[in-house]
Amino acid sequence: MVGFKSTDVTPSAAVKVFSAGTAGCVADLVTFPLDTAKVRLQIQGEAKPLIRGQRAKYRGVFGTIFTMVKTEGPTSLYSGLVAGLQRQMSFASVRIGLYDTMKQFYTRGSENVGIGTRLLAGCTTGAMAVALAQPTDVVKVRFQAQVRLPENGSVKRYNSTIEAYKTIARDEGFKGLWKGCLPNITRNAIVNCAELVTYDIIKEQILKYDLMTDNMPCHFTAAFAAGFCTTIVASPVDVVKTRYMNSVQGQYSGALNCAFTMLIKEGPTAFYKGFVPSFLRLGSWNIVMFVSFEQIKRAVIRCQQSWESPL
Repeated sequence: MVGFKSTDVTPSAAVKVFSAGTAGCVADLVTFPLDTAKVRLQIQGEAKPLIRGQRAKYRGVFGTIFTMVKTEGPTSLYSGLVAGLQRQMSFASVRIGLYDTMKQFYTRGSENVGIGTRLLAGCTTGAMAVALAQPTDVVKVRFQAQVRLPENGSVKRYNSTIEAYKTIARDEGFKGLWKGCLPNITRNAIVNCAELVTYDIIKEQILKYDLMTDNMPCHFTAAFAAGFCTTIVASPVDVVKTRYMNSVQGQYSGALNCAFTMLIKEGPTAFYKGFVPSFLRLGSWNIVMFVSFEQIKRAVIRCQQSWESPL
């Protein structure tokens, strides 16, 4: 991404991959409760549509968090965190860390990068990341969606991350771990383009017109805009992805059937269920991730320089 001057040491692809994966984990640790609330709101009404006048169990992002803490305990907000961190190390590292590499590949090293090339690079790294990290995403969503109510005698769907991988592979086959891969590729192509391209362009323009220097306020502004744009364009696909990946075997014949069922049973507004927590999560996630990414990247470069400098 833009920001480094010609006099600076340009970070290698390995540095960017490591920094992106680490920054993704930092962002997940901070925003995971918002993501869990978003998942609960997205699947609400799936198994049993709400009757007119019936009060929804989850109302709003903070109401959802309060209800979960009250009925399931505070640890429920971090259900699936292990899979979430595994996902970021394999997912964010590829889709964000290799973005600049893909831009250079498509432009054959040219510094003149157009919007089309940026979009193509974002789509490519997003698809690559999904192909690698899809099983971790499936397990994360399953954990976030399961309601833990021991007082009612309900049995948890999965007890541990390893058990979840094994159970899904045993009961649903190897392809069960890649359930929802197509809608997830679609979603992440959109997310990656909206996130990375928006951040890249806004940061570039801020620096070009000397509105800010290449520091935290600049990174914060570009990241906030990236989160807002991403939420608007990605929410419908995100809801379908969550519903389909959390579904039991045979519930939907495919992602399109899931989307059609939602439209018929719950109307078009169902595609924007959990929009507020999605924005709160994506906005805050982008801010934490991009600011962390920039700082970690520079810290690694400084460490490299100190190691390589003569004593």
